[in-house]
Amino acid sequence: MENAKNTDLEAAISACSNCYQTCLRTAMNHCLPAGGRHVETEHFRLMMNCVEICKATANFHLSSSAFSKKLSALCAEVCDACAKSCEDIGGMNDCVSACRECAECCRRMDVATQPVGVP
Repeated sequence: MENAKNTDLEAAISACSNCYQTCLRTAMNHCLPAGGRHVETEHFRLMMNCVEICKATANFHLSSSAFSKKLSALCAEVCDACAKSCEDIGGMNDCVSACRECAECCRRMDVATQPVGVP
């Protein structure tokens, strides 16, 4: 069971880090130059929220924080919303994929027991 928890933890850290990087890169190098719907306040704010929650969640997992499980649930929710927004606008398939993968990994962490190293 411990090995499965470590695998899920590593997958969540990797997915959160990838989503953070992908959403930031997409927002700055695709959405800003594209303009229009890509930079509408609600969408762009959601992308930045996704960037920050993914970065924070990866950091919480890396530090074996007792709050990782709760943060994972919120991260999954934000990633789902970001994926939907990016999909609705179009042209951001990398971001959509990264968000969906991160959301799925975070949901697995949310239902897991305490993070590794936490009593």
